Amino acid sequence: MLCLNSGNLIFSDAAHKILETPDTEVVSNGIGTTAGASAAARINEEYDAFVVPLANAFRPSFEGGLKRLTRLTRLIGKLRIPVVVLGVGAQTGVGYNPARLKPMEQSVREFCSAVLDRSASIGVRGEFTERYLRDMGFRDVEVIGCPSLFMYGRDLEVRKRVPGLTAGSRIAVNGSHSAVQKQGLGRIIGRTHEHYPNLCFIGQNLSDARQLHWRDLTDPNARVTAMPTHPDHPMYREGKARAYVDPITWIDDLRSFDFSFGSRIHGNIAALLAGTPATVLCGDSRTLELCRYFEIPHRRLDQVAKDPEAADPARLYEQADFAGLTDGHPERFARFTAFLDKNGLRNTFTHGDGGAAFEERMRSLPFPPGVRPWNDTDLASLTSRFGWLHTRVGELTQDNARMRRELARAGTAGEAVPAPAASVYRRARRVVGRPLRRALQSGKQ
Repeated sequence: MLCLNSGNLIFSDAAHKILETPDTEVVSNGIGTTAGASAAARINEEYDAFVVPLANAFRPSFEGGLKRLTRLTRLIGKLRIPVVVLGVGAQTGVGYNPARLKPMEQSVREFCSAVLDRSASIGVRGEFTERYLRDMGFRDVEVIGCPSLFMYGRDLEVRKRVPGLTAGSRIAVNGSHSAVQKQGLGRIIGRTHEHYPNLCFIGQNLSDARQLHWRDLTDPNARVTAMPTHPDHPMYREGKARAYVDPITWIDDLRSFDFSFGSRIHGNIAALLAGTPATVLCGDSRTLELCRYFEIPHRRLDQVAKDPEAADPARLYEQADFAGLTDGHPERFARFTAFLDKNGLRNTFTHGDGGAAFEERMRSLPFPPGVRPWNDTDLASLTSRFGWLHTRVGELTQDNARMRRELARAGTAGEAVPAPAASVYRRARRVVGRPLRRALQSGKQ
């Protein structure tokens, strides 16, 4: 199942791998968990830590009408075990003006207070979020980046495999719907498509995958026809678009590319994990502060959008310098593991097998390939799609009937806390001689 933004899956997998040691079991909490008193009681009884890998949770849309940050805070408030946040970020423009975050300031204060009552410090993604929280009066704030770039521990090798890009180079491009529609990325992609025939767009939204697989245009994102995952786009018709449901196939496929660029931070981190050079076109503070912290080559999208030639892949490739990223990685990794140690979390690189068992399990599983554009001339493709649709309709019918029965019995369901696939649970032996208990790690995006 593809989560709403598959970029979340990369830092989810990384957190899972990093926290798994011989005496630690990491288990995903799935798509969501209830926030009621009974759920908190179960967590307190069965787990030793609640670890939350977050991305840009300090943004108005994450709170919004669903009150997701508030719901998470209520759950944390009921916990008696340590709560550790791995890399939360605040999102505003590239100018770092926090004014748009003012309406949710109280929610952020309550969340951070609840976390810091249960942990030694709170981990944030970069400089802007650190300043944002310190200006509120919080002092136990540490910049640790994002777990995703620590997927392979202190090792990170990114190098240019060719002296320069040519018209025949394999190039991956990525971007959000807002960047394509409102920030000029659509023009950049259009120009790149004209000059580089081996260009491939990699989408990250669930709506991207549905458009590629089904030509499903029911999502509001379908209004953005300049998106290469839209059936009307020439890259779609040429089969030059993908969406991945698993990080392992995503990263593996990017190993064969010469370069990656675009506005998606985790789309480009996937390339860097594959050893493929990448440049991020930053359209907001969440991408900019991560690029500055990790020294990832980047340009401001609002600047290059004025002159699409400035975002020509050959020029970006030539200008990209990866020395800061790779040479500074061991120090940043040491800072990240020190944060884990301070908050009582063991990691596989210091206390385990360096993630070997995790990687072996991943390699033993049959992951599906990236989702490609619908091909209505491929009978096998049509057969599989209609077969899946028939099965899914049956499943949804059964689910609907079950939910109606449960609602009839219970009246109303308990309050839910939405969570993406970034969630992880941790089980550790607390003290020698005590029984093995589980500790919970949950991620929200």
